[in-house]
Amino acid sequence: MKKLIIPIGLLVLSACGNRSGNDEASNKFFTIEGNQITVSENSPVLQHIKIQTAETGEYQPSFSASGTVKAIPSHYAEIAAPFAGRITRSFVRLGQKVSPGSPIFEISSPAVLEAGKAYFQAKQEMELALKNLNREQDLLANKVGVAKEVEEAEVNYKLREKDYEQALSALKVYQIDPEKMTPGQPLIVRSPIAGEIVKDQITIGQYIREDAEALAVVADLNKVWVTANVKEKDIPFIRQIKDVRINLTALPDTPVAGKIYYTGDMLDEETRSVEIIIECENRDHRMKPFMYGVVNFVNAPVQVVIIPNSAVLQDEESPYIIVSEKENRFRKSFITIASAGEAQTAVFSGISHGDRIVSEGAFYFIDAR
Repeated sequence: MKKLIIPIGLLVLSACGNRSGNDEASNKFFTIEGNQITVSENSPVLQHIKIQTAETGEYQPSFSASGTVKAIPSHYAEIAAPFAGRITRSFVRLGQKVSPGSPIFEISSPAVLEAGKAYFQAKQEMELALKNLNREQDLLANKVGVAKEVEEAEVNYKLREKDYEQALSALKVYQIDPEKMTPGQPLIVRSPIAGEIVKDQITIGQYIREDAEALAVVADLNKVWVTANVKEKDIPFIRQIKDVRINLTALPDTPVAGKIYYTGDMLDEETRSVEIIIECENRDHRMKPFMYGVVNFVNAPVQVVIIPNSAVLQDEESPYIIVSEKENRFRKSFITIASAGEAQTAVFSGISHGDRIVSEGAFYFIDAR
């Protein structure tokens, strides 16, 4: 058998010639004016296209985003020593329930001693200044005193009163009750919130520096937050969200319900996303802070136009369809797609209920130039 050998250059020229011929042939069957397409009556395209009426149907938009579990800030407290000192006592253990004001640990520090000393000294000086002021006022009332000395006593009392208030404020910062304080007593560090001891690194006798990390963590995890970063393209759907479901990586078969607590007003420039905070019930404590998962947002059902996938064409910029306006006259219409399934596409805009569209053979119009 002889082999037929054709030069490559001849093949290329032949292919180019055929393509050019096809383009010229196709152009004879189409007349283009903007987005309007007129097909000639003798065009074979008309025999291969099918036209149907677009109808509306119910569509429930949904989208998803990655999420991370975190403790609610107002339900979480890291408790550290307010100053350098030595731990002398611990009042808690892991898992213990505490309430606001519950003692956590006791620390002995020169700073506490100085604060206590300053308080007692300021209190004593204020009381002496008040006695002196009362005495000068009595002398003036009995016409044996001098008004100038009364004024000086008043100024001195005001100054000592200010010193006392500052010393008292310092004790309140350390959560010390001045009425129950005794000179030289250690400081008891207390919990600012109700919750459970979830971290305990208190060691009796340990010396703590001022910049030391938290010795204990109190958290109320009966409710937690899940933060999700919603992409920019899904932001328009946020206001219509009806249901939120969270699938955690650690609990794949146990979806968790939640409700939106806060939607961020700022778009993250780097990730092009907005933060949404979802609040979840967590009384069984199965959701742990820093767990990862997927947050599924389901919107309320809406009415959209449903068309077959075969009717959708893709341009360089966006998808479009071919609308039949009357016999042999068609229109190119760009659309906004809500969702595309295996056989049908949900369309938000660019087409209306009752429009007649090319449902089969739309690809023939791609050659229309």
